[in-house]
Amino acid sequence: WPRQSAKLASVCAHTHSRSFRHLYPDGDLRTLLRRGFHEVVTPTLYSTALWERSGHWEHYSENMFTVTGDTHTYALKPMNCPAHCLMFEQRVRSWRELPLRWADFGALHRNELSGALGGLTRVRRFCQDDAHIFCTPEQLEEEIMACLDFVRSVYRVFGFSFHCLLSTRPTPCLGEPALWDHAEQQLERSLQQFGERWQLNPGDGAFYGPKIDIQIKDAIGRQHQCATIQLDFQLPIRFDLQYVGGDGETHRPVMVHRAVLGSLERMIAILAENFGGKWPLWLSPAQVIIIPVGGGSETYAQQVVRQFRKAGFMADVDDDQGATLNKKIRSAQLAQYNYIFVVGEKECVSGTVSVRTRGGKQLGRRPTDEVLASLTHLRDTRSNQDDF
Repeated sequence: WPRQSAKLASVCAHTHSRSFRHLYPDGDLRTLLRRGFHEVVTPTLYSTALWERSGHWEHYSENMFTVTGDTHTYALKPMNCPAHCLMFEQRVRSWRELPLRWADFGALHRNELSGALGGLTRVRRFCQDDAHIFCTPEQLEEEIMACLDFVRSVYRVFGFSFHCLLSTRPTPCLGEPALWDHAEQQLERSLQQFGERWQLNPGDGAFYGPKIDIQIKDAIGRQHQCATIQLDFQLPIRFDLQYVGGDGETHRPVMVHRAVLGSLERMIAILAENFGGKWPLWLSPAQVIIIPVGGGSETYAQQVVRQFRKAGFMADVDDDQGATLNKKIRSAQLAQYNYIFVVGEKECVSGTVSVRTRGGKQLGRRPTDEVLASLTHLRDTRSNQDDF
């Protein structure tokens, strides 16, 4: 992967917009930016020389998809960390720049065993809300605590209970035992300060460092590991990453791997079961449907749908001329639209909509502007409430 591409990836940091960011509490990049992260974009295919340099080829090659060219063998990336190391080493770094926090939402590919695959919970191609933090040893404790707080703030929005696992040194692993001991002690101190329930998970760390895994429980009681915080002293050594400290000498940064939602496909599967398909308004792909009744109401229905779409809602019109009103309402409920607006001649004249919930509750005729303001508040506050 040419070094020029690493610079280009950094320049492209703020150019992408992806709908899954709505899973974060603020619904877009504000959460990441407020916490000091910058989005970067890295390639999908790399020469195996990169994976040999990072150590992944020795420990992980059987789980990677490879492509053979005329003179080189390439592999689809199963993780983003080596690319971020390349970006870090592009120029001399100062202690004043640290911590560097890079978030990468690229597609990852892992050649999982066929027996391990299952629905959306384990797939071979997935996206991850991945991020890496490069910091000084003195900054490490604060960064880990900030990552744990990030996880807690996001999971509270969903109403998930969770517990933490401190996963320690596996066999085989990279690095000296003293480094592993220090890293594990650092994570244990952070968990004790965090104050949430945690337990030891011996031997289940990554081959390059110990980690904190966060497990949540789905609607039918199954445990899923989604968020993770991994401490890595090995990749900065293998890539010879350095920064100039306040003393004018070069020092080795510490690398932290961080994911909050983890695999987005897995998280969506968990949420689908958790909500039983009845998505809250702020997450729903089918938020509002307008059902016109009578000859002249179609034009007004289109006006209402444009108004709601302009405000950022997923809004549709049921203009099926051959269906009865009851059938249209029933179809909208089965499609799990959060709100159903029935508009007829009275609504056209008064500028109102007759509101129903997907559960069949009638909220009455209300001014369209008032309804728009109320639903905007429910959406923006990430409320699970139906009435307004």
